[in-house]
Amino acid sequence: MAFDLISDLEQRFLRYVRMDTESDASSDTVPSTAKQLDLLNLLAEELRGLGLCEVHLKSNAILLATIPPTDVDPAVPTIAFLAHVDTAPGFSGANVKPRVHRAWDGTPIQFPEDAGLVLDTEKSPALGRKIGQDIVTASGGTLLGADDKSGVAVLMGLARRLTEDRSVPHGRIRLCFTTDEEIGRGVDHLTPEDLDAVCAYTLDGGDTGELSSETFSADMAVIRIEGVSIHPGTALGEMVNAATLATKFVGLLPEHTRTPETTQGREGFIHLYQMEATAAEATLHFILRDFSDEGLASHGTVLRMLTETLQMAEPRARISCDISPQYRNMRIWLEKDMASVDVARQAMLDLGLTPHEEPIRGGTDGSQLTEKGVPTPNLFTGMHDLHGPLEWISLQDMVLATEVCQRIAELWTERASPSRN
Repeated sequence: MAFDLISDLEQRFLRYVRMDTESDASSDTVPSTAKQLDLLNLLAEELRGLGLCEVHLKSNAILLATIPPTDVDPAVPTIAFLAHVDTAPGFSGANVKPRVHRAWDGTPIQFPEDAGLVLDTEKSPALGRKIGQDIVTASGGTLLGADDKSGVAVLMGLARRLTEDRSVPHGRIRLCFTTDEEIGRGVDHLTPEDLDAVCAYTLDGGDTGELSSETFSADMAVIRIEGVSIHPGTALGEMVNAATLATKFVGLLPEHTRTPETTQGREGFIHLYQMEATAAEATLHFILRDFSDEGLASHGTVLRMLTETLQMAEPRARISCDISPQYRNMRIWLEKDMASVDVARQAMLDLGLTPHEEPIRGGTDGSQLTEKGVPTPNLFTGMHDLHGPLEWISLQDMVLATEVCQRIAELWTERASPSRN
């Protein structure tokens, strides 16, 4: 029986999203949650079953495998493709019940686990371009996990297609599956030597044709407040309430402070995403995002100034501001060598797609990989409305993503062996 790519992708995707792989930023283990290893072990078994070589699950929870080259010029370079197995910790990824809306007719999509939840073209305009396609959603109580199990399924579908059809010319292809990408640790332990590739591509993008070579630059900030704790019955003139100071710190943020809910496009922001507070101590967690180093630094300056201001206002407390880097805009390094981006763009054009090259208001594993010396732009998988119950994807878009990856491999072959064209 001939290989049916869309059927293969559907079966894989539904199988993968049913596995809970939510990461946990509060954990210091690698991976942050042991359940991510369940999917990595399954993938390793499937990769071996497909006949891939060099299948290796490293002790630091990185799964690597190789699709052997066909009979091509040895000068054809090795390229790599990556996807991450974890889902975002902000919304439940446990007990996902995926639903396939076949040949979707354009009517609003209802969710059996939440009667008030509706997915339609008003909430998600991109959905209007998918009429007649097979749309996958969850059932309303969880996220779907298309971020990034769609990328995982695409790479597995690519592996099967290229191992079963050796008529497609390509060089050595490395596949890499990472953990903890959603909490910024996806490639902390991945080295360029692990990939052994001239460039790589993350499958972690949105709508059809998305090609990203620019991301936010990102820092994390933690404000710690240590108050003076004493029995409230005898607290007069003595207690310094850390929880109260935490609310004052938030209140000191300038009225015009850019936050995620007030920004778009190339605007950066300061985002308070978590706070723990008691009368004795409080901790505020911020992420800082901007497309320029200057903008990112200015966000940090704001938080440091507020820390100093609050400390002077209440010298009995101990208040600190710690800012640590997360990742940097991949464009800084990609501008020096745009070959990986040029090839991806041409692959999409060859398949009749219109590339959409817009900066990502976020980051990918490719941000850090590019900084480490492996140019790694990001490709679409077709996922939309991520990290919440309205998340959805088109199976047909996943097919296109797989075909783009294959065409990228062919183009790298053609670049090295022009006589074969």
